[in-house]
Amino acid sequence: MSDERRTESGLPLDTLYGPQALDGWDSARQLGNPGEYPYTRGVYPTMYTGRPWTMRQYAGFGTAAESNARYRELLTAGTTGLSVAFDLPTQMGYDSDHPLAHGEVGKVGVAIDSIDDMRRLFDGIALDQVSTSMTINSTAAILLLLYELVAEEQGVPGTALNGTIQNDVLKEYIARGTYIYPPAQSLRLITDIFTYCRQSIPKWNTISISGYHMAEAGATPVQEVAFTLADGIAYVQAALDSGQNIDEFAPRLAFFFVSRTTILEEVAKFRAARRMWARIMRERFDAKDPKSWMLRFHTQTAGVQLTAQQPEVNLVRVAVQGLAAVLGGTQSLHTNSFDEAIALPTAKAARLALRTQQVLAYETDVCATVDPFAGSYVVESLTDELEAAAEALIARIDELGGAVAAIEQGFQKSEIERSAYEVAQQIDAGDRVIVGVNQFAIESEERYEPMRVNPAIEAEQIERLRALRADRDQAKVDAALADIRRAAEGTDNLLAPMRVALQARATVGEVSDALRAVWGQYRPIDTL
Repeated sequence: MSDERRTESGLPLDTLYGPQALDGWDSARQLGNPGEYPYTRGVYPTMYTGRPWTMRQYAGFGTAAESNARYRELLTAGTTGLSVAFDLPTQMGYDSDHPLAHGEVGKVGVAIDSIDDMRRLFDGIALDQVSTSMTINSTAAILLLLYELVAEEQGVPGTALNGTIQNDVLKEYIARGTYIYPPAQSLRLITDIFTYCRQSIPKWNTISISGYHMAEAGATPVQEVAFTLADGIAYVQAALDSGQNIDEFAPRLAFFFVSRTTILEEVAKFRAARRMWARIMRERFDAKDPKSWMLRFHTQTAGVQLTAQQPEVNLVRVAVQGLAAVLGGTQSLHTNSFDEAIALPTAKAARLALRTQQVLAYETDVCATVDPFAGSYVVESLTDELEAAAEALIARIDELGGAVAAIEQGFQKSEIERSAYEVAQQIDAGDRVIVGVNQFAIESEERYEPMRVNPAIEAEQIERLRALRADRDQAKVDAALADIRRAAEGTDNLLAPMRVALQARATVGEVSDALRAVWGQYRPIDTL
């Protein structure tokens, strides 16, 4: 090597690459054609030459009515898919009037307590005309059922709905913490969702297996790929263990990755992940349907790389990150707003984030050809090296007993924390440049006025809950909640009694509590 520079994953990055970097490389076997196994070059033959990726902007704050207004603005501005952010109480299965919800209602997403709120959230939005992604995990089944019920009120059957629920609880134990139930029970609920959607909402993506949150917590690109695919292996095995046919549920699995400013490694990461998953599904699980081999994924630009200092510079960062995702072959993309390191994005910032994608799609030539980096000495070399390192990490997880056993031993969490600490040290030492922070800083900056959520919405949500409980048939709700508890004690699919309860206007917290009463709550080892 003539240079000591390394990638985010610690892989060597030479200053010059040529044919010698690919000695012994079988390009026909490794690459193939776009839309063909092992999908290194993309999961569809034409990729963006027919139409661009789905522009799916993530939004949600305050009340359902406020978020509905933001969704309408985004749709008018040209977004082609909605992505819903829920507040922490909703994510954790607490109603807005629960003591633990105090101070968090509507803060990091929209507050949804019941079918009444879901109705307001999508008021005037034709759910058969839009694809909706919901970033929700422990309470994913509840929010999906509420969405289906509201669609039916519009006259839209489940068979016409398109979208995704994140539903990836394993990464919550690793990186985020919005878990409720122990892993085994969480996996049961997830496989129940697989079965329910196959029967009732067949075009819905039942899980979005996420590396994004692990990356935001400090995972390197190699760790992001390895830990995400290891979680995917665990979900597939759990579904198989529940008696499902792999080619019936696997085509509806989706993934979610971050996109950083390091374009070359990010492109290599996406290409390696596609190739690895194709081989895992075909060789490890013996899936027969080519759709089961495809790694289809959503991308969000790296929020952790945004800075509160000189926030306008984030516009440049997001454009570079978005370009990396597109060159890597993403199926849908959310570009962060430049002010998100300060507060929830303003309407203008959210519109600029969408315009960033539109410039990439319509003013550049990246949609003119499929996989423009194919055959690049540096990208192909990085793809091979990243794949080998990620495969070694998956093998280590297998040795520990699989993703769930490794989580219970704290393996993934400790590896991510180690990587995050190394990056923090590099930033503090000035070895890693953060423009506007440890280099190119300015003494004084213009005051930026962030968007703020009105604290009065908590009282408004509590009043709505009071009115709901006074107006509904409480005996019907109680009977439905009892049915959920009985199903949780047995083996019946949980979504059927949950749907009945939610239609009777049971709340998110009440349905979650019915499961808590039987399954308890998970407590990680390091907090016992």
